[in-house]
Amino acid sequence: MTQSNHQLVRDFFTAIASGNLPDDLLTPDMTFWTVNSGTADKARFQGAMKLLASIFSGTLTYDIKSLTAEEDRVVAEVQSHGTLANGEAFNNAHMFLFRIRDGRVASGVEFMNQFVVRDTIAPLMQAAMAKVSS
Repeated sequence: MTQSNHQLVRDFFTAIASGNLPDDLLTPDMTFWTVNSGTADKARFQGAMKLLASIFSGTLTYDIKSLTAEEDRVVAEVQSHGTLANGEAFNNAHMFLFRIRDGRVASGVEFMNQFVVRDTIAPLMQAAMAKVSS
């Protein structure tokens, strides 16, 4: 089970980098909490990942530095990087805690350098949301 949970988390990062987080990776009641955004349900989180991917020129990449799995939990130490649509380089460090149920992600918690997100990601996400709303 440990190896399958590791693979599930690897698949999760591949999916969010592309902006396409399929239902089959997530439980129907999945929730995700981030230090910047609080708690999101599955639909809101999937939408946010699609929006996040749209503000990058090319692909946002998640490099997994370590995965630790025990029982229904996986902890991932991750570095993210990419080039934003405005040409600016993006890099951040993250710690994730996943809860797995029935071979799917049931919940996630993400801690990252919130100042990097505030200064680089947030303005672009707000502008992208404004375009979607208009």
